[in-house]
Amino acid sequence: MTRRLTVIAGAASVAAPATTDPWEFQGECVEAFVASWRARGFSPVTIENDFGLLERTLTALGRPAWEVTPEDVDRVVGDLAIAGRKASTRRDYVQIFKGFHRFLQVRKAAEIQAWFGVSLVCPVDEFNASRHVGDDSPDSMPPPTPERVGQFFEFLKGRIATARKYAPAARDYALFRTLYHAGLRSEEASLLDVADVHFNRGPFGKLHVRFGKAARTSGPRPRWVPMLDGLDLVLRWFLNDVRGKFPDSPVLFADESGGSLHRGTIRNRLRRLMELEGRAAGEWFSPHALRRACATHNYERGVDLVAIQQLLGHWTVSSTMRYVRPSATFIEDAYRRAVSTTLSELGGPDEPVERAGEDERR
Repeated sequence: MTRRLTVIAGAASVAAPATTDPWEFQGECVEAFVASWRARGFSPVTIENDFGLLERTLTALGRPAWEVTPEDVDRVVGDLAIAGRKASTRRDYVQIFKGFHRFLQVRKAAEIQAWFGVSLVCPVDEFNASRHVGDDSPDSMPPPTPERVGQFFEFLKGRIATARKYAPAARDYALFRTLYHAGLRSEEASLLDVADVHFNRGPFGKLHVRFGKAARTSGPRPRWVPMLDGLDLVLRWFLNDVRGKFPDSPVLFADESGGSLHRGTIRNRLRRLMELEGRAAGEWFSPHALRRACATHNYERGVDLVAIQQLLGHWTVSSTMRYVRPSATFIEDAYRRAVSTTLSELGGPDEPVERAGEDERR
């Protein structure tokens, strides 16, 4: 688009378009916003997903971003709630718009003031900012228990021998074991390459998660994740016996064309597998629930909270604490372990823990 110079009240010149069509200008701003993601190192999958989300948000708002009012945000978030969309989805809409509006304030405020006479004020406030996913979402439910996860993995293992296609069934087993034992996000697992598996790094081997989720407007945050609970053995088997049956490519968990699995494909695949397992919808869990199960089950086993934070790649321990949902008997189990340990250290009689608890009450 050709541009001309406009003088604003005798101040510095501002480049202006030959036509001030607001939708065309907003399109240019969106392109610049997406270019900033690339400059910060966001993965192609993240850019594609967030670009689609931003387009849907702007379409729903129905007016240029600088003209959006708090009432417009109320309307869009309210319509999403009426449609039954999860709190996390509503929050995503609000957050992507808030980020775009912040970009306009930093990069385009002078131009918008000059051409459209609008002084930018973000319409997202404490009254319409969607609450965190943990506040009223199904994700607030406890993650699957160790027993439920174990049953699912046994089903996947048994299915390898009976599935019509051996390679995808075996890949599914290795993929979901990785999501659980390494606590990965779906997208992090989908972007793993074969070269990211390092069996000789540390006592258990480690995965190099190169595209960890960004935080506080940073780019991807890479981290090293140990392959715990026998995950190293699962991945050795997968690389030796399974990966070669897929087309040659760098991707670790490849689809049947050799490309990366989309996170939506992983979610839908998990749901389909639980249907085949014969589970009712109320017993289903998501890929993200496996990540929360990783945090919870490790915490219940006594793993330090900071270690779990590092495993999951959280910015703060407070984020990790939201993931930890101990079982209903967590307090009792912790008490029994503590009493048993104390009796063992004292070298006293091998008295049942329940009896020791009764003595404590007396």
